[in-house]
Amino acid sequence: MTKMDKFTTVNVSKKTQPVLLADALPALDPAVLDAASIRAAEEFVADGTPANTARSYASALRYWAAWYALRYGQPFGDGPLPAAVAMQFVLDHLQRQTKAGLAHELPPALDARLVELGAKAQPGPLAYATVGHRLAVLAKWHRLHGWDSPTDDHRLKTLLAKARKAQARRGVAVRKKTAAVAEPLQAMLATCTDGVRGVRDRALLLFAWSGGGRRRSEVVAIEVTDLRPLDATTWLYALGRTKTDTSGVRREKPLKGEAVLALQAWLDAAQLTEGPLFRRLHRGGRVGATALTGDQVARIVQRRARLAGLPGDWAAHSLRSGFVTEAGRQGVPLGEIMALTEHKGVATVMGYFQAGTLLNSRGADLLGDRPNSAGRALKTPT
Repeated sequence: MTKMDKFTTVNVSKKTQPVLLADALPALDPAVLDAASIRAAEEFVADGTPANTARSYASALRYWAAWYALRYGQPFGDGPLPAAVAMQFVLDHLQRQTKAGLAHELPPALDARLVELGAKAQPGPLAYATVGHRLAVLAKWHRLHGWDSPTDDHRLKTLLAKARKAQARRGVAVRKKTAAVAEPLQAMLATCTDGVRGVRDRALLLFAWSGGGRRRSEVVAIEVTDLRPLDATTWLYALGRTKTDTSGVRREKPLKGEAVLALQAWLDAAQLTEGPLFRRLHRGGRVGATALTGDQVARIVQRRARLAGLPGDWAAHSLRSGFVTEAGRQGVPLGEIMALTEHKGVATVMGYFQAGTLLNSRGADLLGDRPNSAGRALKTPT
């Protein structure tokens, strides 16, 4: 007889059962959570969800509520939605090619009303990525309620796959932020000569980039006490909870050289010994007590790119993608890069990594300085 067999044959006698407290406490229904437990579960979910994620989910659900009420004349949230609603959402918001030109199914009057209500910034179709995000939020919302999600329907999946191919065929590309590889990063750093603001921005740019391509949420969460000097040019900093690691276990990452010197200059200029590392500045360069927000980090990157005269679509993510791309250019192994960035999936980081490695690929320059068919050496045009 195995241990499991012995376990399943154990007799639970009356002596081993606890005394019933029905008179003292109301008994719970084992099939459902009571109201207090539902509230506690919701509080756990809210507390464990990053602020940026919570805001994007709330925005998506507000849009679903407005669109559904206007489209169907019913309140959103009374129960699970059928797959036809999710399919209508796709047809309403993604453009398709017709004989008369590009079209989508959202009635103009309804579209204008959504803009009037503040649910949309401007009339017109939505990007494929936006539609995909809102469908993902709808799926999450259904699963949290214990309902089957309409996004699991195979007809919707087929429609989305064909819509993506149709957009790609029309040349609609997925927009990505410009990667801040070494050259544009140096150009941004060269603009950081404007007093205390420049000292802070230089430290922030180098920390986020050299520290492993940190996300903006990770940058603003760093505290002064998370820094640990090893010597004059080598420090460690500790990450806690992040987007992909919610365990709360502190993981130390290295900082070296120019990034360390920039951080030391910022700590000295701001006279910081504790609290948030990167802070807001007030009039006259006075250092505030509150941490920067993620949006402010993005604006710092955009401002420095603008001051440097750099073309492109810049954001906080430019530092993360730029770090991975530059690491690929310099031949850093993918495993080492992922250990620093804490990407969990290879597919996510691989696009940036390949973009960097291909820039130095021998396959891109097989002819090199060999003579061409006319006997002249190939030269780069000036």
